Amino acid sequence: MASLTIRGLDAETHTRLRVAAARHGHSMEAEVREILQERFAAPESGRGLGTRIHERFAALGGMDIELPERSEPPRAAEFDA
Repeated sequence: MASLTIRGLDAETHTRLRVAAARHGHSMEAEVREILQERFAAPESGRGLGTRIHERFAALGGMDIELPERSEPPRAAEFDA
C-alpha cells in the first residue's frame, strides 16, 4: 500500500477536511482516501457518453420532440475563420 504526505496545505482547507471527516465519522486520512477513491475511480464500463446523457435527462421527458427536416446536407465544421 502506498503512502502520501501532503505538505503546504492551507489552514482553511485543513479545517474543512477535519470537519468533513468528523461529520462522516472518519479520520482525516480515511476522509482523504475516500475523496481520492471517488475522484479517481475507474469509469463504469459499457455505458458511453450518449447513454449517460440520456439517463441523466430521461426524467425530464422530451422523447416526443419532432425535429424539422434539414434544409441542406450536413457539412464539416470550418476552423480557419
